[in-house]
Amino acid sequence: MNQDKIGKFIAECRREKNMTQARLSEIFGVSEKSISNWENGRNMPDLSLFKPLCDELNITINELMSGEKINKDDYQEKFEENIVNTIDYSTRKINRYSQVISMILVIFGLFISISAIMIFLSESSWGSIYSVFGIIIFMIGITRLLSRVKWYEKLLLLILIFCFVMGILIFTDYINVKINNEVPMFRIKTTYVGTDKGDVIYYDTLFYDVYRCNFNQDDEYLVISKNNDSNVNELINYCK
Repeated sequence: MNQDKIGKFIAECRREKNMTQARLSEIFGVSEKSISNWENGRNMPDLSLFKPLCDELNITINELMSGEKINKDDYQEKFEENIVNTIDYSTRKINRYSQVISMILVIFGLFISISAIMIFLSESSWGSIYSVFGIIIFMIGITRLLSRVKWYEKLLLLILIFCFVMGILIFTDYINVKINNEVPMFRIKTTYVGTDKGDVIYYDTLFYDVYRCNFNQDDEYLVISKNNDSNVNELINYCK
């Protein structure tokens, strides 16, 4: 479907009818800019306007889609050609909209994940919940973008992308713990232990452990250690 050719044909037929763009826009309830976009090949009229537009310009839909007057001998051939072109045009338009939606999902998902880390306090589990929710939206967007990729290649790419994004979030969380003395947001479990030396909160993450020593006291501090499956009570010596 040649939009430039169709646009010039619409303009030519309009002039033959001694009709201005303003008059045509008034008839179909659209702006003059829309008419200008049709005639310059930037946009196509809405499908619902094809028949009324053709009736107003005294042409057939087949001629509109061809962008020229058609003699009777070529009518059937042009008709079949236009059907194929219309299907191809519609498919490309749907794919374009689908890609836009996919990109919106990708960006929105990343925005939710990053915002969750910045907005929610690290003590709250909502930060990690919203981050994972954002990653799910992000992965849906990626899946849509990879719609033409073979299923096993798509699965492999999705696993790699998921691990990469989660790795970035977990590493960012670790840096936040290490530099800003914030408790880890992405933790498997949280355990409270009361001791004679002071209360301790134990945060178990996938790759390391964090001990919040002297909880709610002026000398509260964090201790980071390697991941350890020992009984928490045996590890209180980390808080000295």
